[in-house]
Amino acid sequence: MKLASLKDGSRDGKLVVVNDQLTYCTDATHIAPTLQSALDRWVRVRPKLELIAESLSHEAVPATRFHEHDALSPLPRAYQWADGSAYLNHVELVRKARGAEMPESFRTDPLIYQGGSDAFLAPRDPIAVADAAFGADMEGEIAVITGDVRMGATLEQARDAILLVMLVNDVSLRGLIPDELGKGFGFFQSKPSSAFSPVAVTPESLGDAWDGGKLHLPLHVDLNGNAFGRANSGVDMAFDFPQLIAHAAKTRALTAGTIIGSGTVSNRGDSGPGKPVADGGAGYSCIAEQRMIETLQTGTPKTPFLQFGDSVRIEMLDKTGHSVFGAIEQTVEQAVKV
Repeated sequence: MKLASLKDGSRDGKLVVVNDQLTYCTDATHIAPTLQSALDRWVRVRPKLELIAESLSHEAVPATRFHEHDALSPLPRAYQWADGSAYLNHVELVRKARGAEMPESFRTDPLIYQGGSDAFLAPRDPIAVADAAFGADMEGEIAVITGDVRMGATLEQARDAILLVMLVNDVSLRGLIPDELGKGFGFFQSKPSSAFSPVAVTPESLGDAWDGGKLHLPLHVDLNGNAFGRANSGVDMAFDFPQLIAHAAKTRALTAGTIIGSGTVSNRGDSGPGKPVADGGAGYSCIAEQRMIETLQTGTPKTPFLQFGDSVRIEMLDKTGHSVFGAIEQTVEQAVKV
């Protein structure tokens, strides 16, 4: 089952069920007005939504064309957005880029930060940046939406709490990160609003690509129309989603509608850091990784961070070549000063 929140002039959009091909959708507001409302009553609401999805597949309910540019992020705002960093290759590279070593504890204990969740970008909204010197960067990731999770949840309970899966562009302002982290109090200004894929998908609908904790498909990241990353999200993920959820719930309960991110999808090469797509590698899901590889190879980075006018596209295709979640497609624009 695939769900989306369409723009209707409200903050949270209206809930629709989308067909597997992402071509048609049908109104589900008589079941639940918003996705958050559905998540709050998931046990009762899910069977009704699945019945609508089945009817939509048989053209047995009224349907309209589904246009991805009409979609908000599935949860346009959320009670919680906690982003992990489960791909240790990415952690190691970006820490090297700012002269920091990776502590050994990172290999055994998941890393999570709490991001801003009051307003997410729609998947086709521009990335507004006040100054190109801030070093804007895309970060292609996988995310899950959970139901209620009790404090101290087991891995099995955490796995059962995964209700929906989606993609995310977790935008970073690399130029602001070192000074901000240097204060010892975490990200804030360096992490502006993220954007999520047009649709969120139930794990069962992902077939054998979903193993209960990881999604085994390549994440397509394009920069200005060129292939930039094709890393497989099921490879080199040191901590799967149940581990990330259980870690987040170690000292607190999580409410339905909590979003947990994987961190930037990143694959190692056969004998060290990965290679660009143009050189036959899996490429990168963020610019910072490519810049670090360039620094290791030549002593200086060559690839600039995002500039005004640059376009980013993040998408995932199934084994038949069809888009699973729709595409995040954003252009970098200069923020308008008011």
